[in-house]
Amino acid sequence: MNKMNLFFNWLNSHREFAYSAIRIYLGVALLVRGLILLSDPSVITTLSGAEKVYWWYAYIIGAHILGGLLLAVGLFTRLSAAIQLPILIGAVVFIHLEEGLMIVGQSLELSVLVLFLLGIYLLFGSGHFAVDKYFIRKDRLETLDVQV
Repeated sequence: MNKMNLFFNWLNSHREFAYSAIRIYLGVALLVRGLILLSDPSVITTLSGAEKVYWWYAYIIGAHILGGLLLAVGLFTRLSAAIQLPILIGAVVFIHLEEGLMIVGQSLELSVLVLFLLGIYLLFGSGHFAVDKYFIRKDRLETLDVQV
């Protein structure tokens, strides 16, 4: 029992691992989604039902690939999340909301979850294990050196 308490205490004191792991997983998932859409652009036209909005497709693919990569490494995390938000809002409102909740693919639930997580990272930032934090720490150290 004592070892289990130690383990749970360790988990509680290292919550930043979980926050960063979720960010990394979300970024990789968006990156992979972008690569899938890039490899087969007909998937977007099938999902959206429209074929004339090519600039929007390019934005979706580019935002998923670049934004997912940046989100995964934790660089410009808030910007990466903000760039993804219009895509996910559009997916939820215009595509998946019509399908409803009771379908086999669970696309609405997954899109809402990704939208929610992106909102969390937009508001709260990248977490402890991110390239953003490296630059913030470096800036603070340089500021301290100048003031001393």
